[in-house]
Amino acid sequence: MTSAGATCPNCGAPVTFAWAGAVQTSCPFCKSLLVRSDVDLRKVGTVGDFPATSSPLQVGTTGAFEHRRFTVVGRVVYAYDRGSWNEWCLHMSDGTGAWLSDARGDYGFSTPVAGHDVPAQSQLKVGANFAWDGRIYKLTAVIAARIRAVEGDLPFTTWNRTDAVLAELDANDGHFATLDFRELPPVLMLGTWTEFDALQLDNLREVDGWRRPA
Repeated sequence: MTSAGATCPNCGAPVTFAWAGAVQTSCPFCKSLLVRSDVDLRKVGTVGDFPATSSPLQVGTTGAFEHRRFTVVGRVVYAYDRGSWNEWCLHMSDGTGAWLSDARGDYGFSTPVAGHDVPAQSQLKVGANFAWDGRIYKLTAVIAARIRAVEGDLPFTTWNRTDAVLAELDANDGHFATLDFRELPPVLMLGTWTEFDALQLDNLREVDGWRRPA
């Protein structure tokens, strides 16, 4: 299915997928949550209201990480017992996908990696060490989170799996890892903490009380 021929099955508005890896999006007009197959779109729900956020990012924001350009194409808001955070889905200039974690001004860029041995959820113990790509990561937390809201293009469906168990690991050198146990085997994400200015962000939204750092 091409983006040019896609229409919302609920309201008939044109729907465009920003990248080929997306399987879910939301209609910008009626807020229907849409999943695509090879030949059509189907409505699976309605986008919920977003909680208030101080983040200046939005779908359509552009930027760069380590000389690779990206466009924000989607967003997932996760909530847990200590608050919530944004995960921005990125379409990279080389056609791959990545994620930008955004929580209270902390930014982490990560990508999924395959072909690595990962522990089962039953093996998780805070303080345990795991080695990937020549780096030691220490398990710092296991979070039971839920999806509070979504928008834009995503590489997975959310309407049928709103709960997530996420393991957070840190290498103590500016690198981190995340294990997502919604899949079997779990999805391993390896990432790097970064600064707002280093991302070269453009097309940001206006936020009351926020100014781009000088």
